[in-house]
Amino acid sequence: MENSMSLNSVGNARRFGLRDKLGYMLGNVANDFTFTFASVFLLVFYTKVLGISSALVGTMFVIARFLDAFTDITMGHIVDRAKTTKNGKFRPWLLRMCAPLAFSSFLMYQSSVASAPLWLRVLYMFVTYLIWGSVFYTSVNIPYGSMASVISPEADHRSSLSTARSVGSMLANLIVGVLVPLVIYTTDGNGNQIVRGSVFPYVAAVLSVLSLALYITCYYLTAERVAVPVKKRHEHLSLSETARSLITNRALIGIVLASVGVLAAQLLGQSINQYLFIDYFKDKSGVMIMTALGIIPGLLLAPIAVPVSRRFGKKEVGIFGCLCGATSSLLLYLIRTRSMWVYITVSFVGFLGFGIFNLIMWAFITDIIDDQEVKTGHRNDGTIYAVYSFARKVGQAIAGGLGGWALALIGFNETLAVQTERVANGIYTVSTLIPAILYLAVAVSLIFIYPLGKKQVEHNVQTLKRRRETKNG
Repeated sequence: MENSMSLNSVGNARRFGLRDKLGYMLGNVANDFTFTFASVFLLVFYTKVLGISSALVGTMFVIARFLDAFTDITMGHIVDRAKTTKNGKFRPWLLRMCAPLAFSSFLMYQSSVASAPLWLRVLYMFVTYLIWGSVFYTSVNIPYGSMASVISPEADHRSSLSTARSVGSMLANLIVGVLVPLVIYTTDGNGNQIVRGSVFPYVAAVLSVLSLALYITCYYLTAERVAVPVKKRHEHLSLSETARSLITNRALIGIVLASVGVLAAQLLGQSINQYLFIDYFKDKSGVMIMTALGIIPGLLLAPIAVPVSRRFGKKEVGIFGCLCGATSSLLLYLIRTRSMWVYITVSFVGFLGFGIFNLIMWAFITDIIDDQEVKTGHRNDGTIYAVYSFARKVGQAIAGGLGGWALALIGFNETLAVQTERVANGIYTVSTLIPAILYLAVAVSLIFIYPLGKKQVEHNVQTLKRRRETKNG
């Protein structure tokens, strides 16, 4: 038996087209309905609704990521070893696990727990968060992310899928970031912004139901075209052997470091902005405006993302974007403005530079999968994406940990509806200086560690095409 299958042997798939890009985009809208809601509002829910200290919440985020080191890699290995069915290798996991994921997200936001003893609130927080993030989100997100490498073998198609995925993320961020604050915040008699804890379960329920419907839509609109080579039992690498081969992969190490920094910077900004505009600028409209303006550049740049990445290279575009983000955040830190509109305008300039990197960042992982196959002869789509997914969760944990610990360090008091002026100024520092440092670190990682520039990516694509043509010929 040959160790490879023809490209159209997975269910005799139709030609790649708009349907696949739309389906893949909606899959990430589903992902980010729950992920963005958690990234932006979970810290607010834990501190201002359940009354749990920000330091303890930050510690929980870090503990959860240690658990993810095992669950993510294990899920990737399970997916890699799973048999390819007539419906594909990765798509079936969306149908199997989307309902448990949606329900576990809903469980995290039960405001009725606020009246329970502190020990029970803390236990509830740990259990529900770990079930959602470390188990069910992993079981859907890793197969979903791995799909991009088998929907098409063409580099431009994969870049267009990355763009579609990023647009999906923007749409989810727009909906969650703009509409949710209108519901969960209210204004007291003194003009202060107060959190309405009782509405969290209803918002979570709506987002969970929508994500469930969109995962199913993604399943039916997409198709797998690249058949993963069929291996005999003795040809499968063990989990430890796979791990050893990956830790020597310079490209993977580089993108892991970059992903940690990017996600930490972005999510820290999104999370702390909830406090910045409420406690520093004292205007909840800033949260919605900032969210919308953070998304507009990506939507405007989406049509040119593939041509630009083809012309200059994904690595090269990424470096430029990160330097834009670092410059914007550092400038805001230095000017320490009291004008909400100045803050938003400078941030928007940074978004313009960084927006195109966000559009193509998912295509980096398909380049790494190809690079690993060129060098070793093995495809480990699920496992490599699992490492990448874990890196992003580490970035999420760092954002949550830094945010929680920094709030505790500057004296944030979760029992107060209105914070002191000193705390408000500290929130401004956290929201600008830390992202500036993180964006700069990402640029350094891409420049000095990540090796897959434009020429190397093109070389790998052509090498794999020749190998498949030889095997199938």
